[in-house]
Amino acid sequence: MTQTFPVQRTCPFAPPSEYEEMREQAPLVRASLPGGDVWLVTRHAEAKQVLSGTGISTSPESPGHPNWAFRAEQPGPEERAAMRAFAVGHFIDLDPPEHNRFRRLLIPEFTVRRIKELRPGIQRLVDDLIDDMLAKGGEAELVEAFGLALPSLVICQLLGVPYEDHEFFQSRTREAFADLNDRDASRRAMMEIREYLDDLVTKAEADPRDDLIGRVIESGQLTHDELVGVTFLLLVAGHETTANMIPLSVLTLLRHPGQLAALRADPDGWPMAVDELLRYLSIVDWVAFDRVAVEDQEIGGQLVRKGEGIFVLGASANRDERAFERPDEFDAARGARNHVAFGYGVHQCLGQNLARAEMEIALRTLFERLPGLRVTVPDEELPIKRTAPIFGLTALPVTW
Repeated sequence: MTQTFPVQRTCPFAPPSEYEEMREQAPLVRASLPGGDVWLVTRHAEAKQVLSGTGISTSPESPGHPNWAFRAEQPGPEERAAMRAFAVGHFIDLDPPEHNRFRRLLIPEFTVRRIKELRPGIQRLVDDLIDDMLAKGGEAELVEAFGLALPSLVICQLLGVPYEDHEFFQSRTREAFADLNDRDASRRAMMEIREYLDDLVTKAEADPRDDLIGRVIESGQLTHDELVGVTFLLLVAGHETTANMIPLSVLTLLRHPGQLAALRADPDGWPMAVDELLRYLSIVDWVAFDRVAVEDQEIGGQLVRKGEGIFVLGASANRDERAFERPDEFDAARGARNHVAFGYGVHQCLGQNLARAEMEIALRTLFERLPGLRVTVPDEELPIKRTAPIFGLTALPVTW
C-alpha cells in the first residue's frame, strides 16, 4: 500500500487519523509524491534512529533528498543556484562536521543558565501583554494579542531587532508559513525577511551591540551571509513555532479543566505540562524532519537504499503506544520528555530551552491572572491551519 502524502489535520488536538493506520501497518510506509516516492517513518524508535543515525543526511544537496519530491518538474541549474545562495547559513540543512561549526558557536546563547537569565524579561513581557488585554476590555483575540505578540517581543530582544519592526517580520513570517501549497507567496515573504535581516546585520557589523548578533560578529567566526542565514533561521523558527503552540495549548488546557485546576494549585507542575503539550500537539510534524539515506541500511526491518528520501512523522511518533502509555490522552503530569517535538540527535532544536520557558511563563501567568478565561466559540468553529506546514489556530476569541 502506498500512502498519499502529506495528509491534512482536521482536529486541533490530534494528528491525521491515517497516522494510526500507518503505525499499525509498519514502522516505515511508502508514500507517493509528484516527484517520486519517499519513506514515512511512523513509530517512535525508528524516528529516533533516523534523526540520530549515521548514513543519513539532512542536506538538500544530497541526491534523493525528499524536498524535491514535491515537484514533478525538478529545478534547473539557475534555480538551484539561487536556492543554494538563499540557504547560506541555514545550518539545520548541513551535515556534520560543517553543522557543528555553527552549533558550537550558538549553544552558549541557549543554555539553561542563559535562559534562566532571560526569564525575568520574558515575565515582564507576558505581564505587559496581559495588562494591555485587560485595559482594552473583557475579551480578546488570543492569537494576535498574545500568541503572536510574545514570541515576537522575545526574539526582538534576543537578536537585537528594533521593536518597531516586529510587525513587519511577524506578518512576513505568517505569510511564509500560511499555506504549503502557495510556494510563490512563501518564497516572496522569505526573501523580504532575508533582505531585512541583511540590512540589520550590515548595521550591526558597523556598530556591534551586546546581543546575539553582536556577539557572533565579535567572534569573527561567520561571514556576513552566514550570519544573515543564521539570524533568519533563529527569527523564523523562534517565532512561528511558539506563536502557534501558545494559543493551541491554552485551548487544550481549557478542554481539560481538572488538570488545569491541578496546575493552578501546584505551579511546579508547569514544566511537565509544557512537555506533554509539546508531545500531544506536535505542531511541527514532518517539515523539519526531512532526511535522505546516503548508504544502504535497515530501518525497522525495512531496507532503505542509498538515495531514498525519508520523512519522519513527528506527530505519529509522539502518539506511538510503544513509547507512550495511552498516547491519545492528554496527561499534564506524564513527564514525557522523550518526545521528538524538538527532533532528536545532532539536529535537535537549539532553542528548545527558550521555547519551554516562553510557554511555561506565558501559560502559568495567563491562567493565574485571568482565572475566568474561556473560549467564546465552539471548537468546530475555530479556524485551523489545515494546509500550513506548522499547525496552529488562525484565531482564538476569548473572554474572562
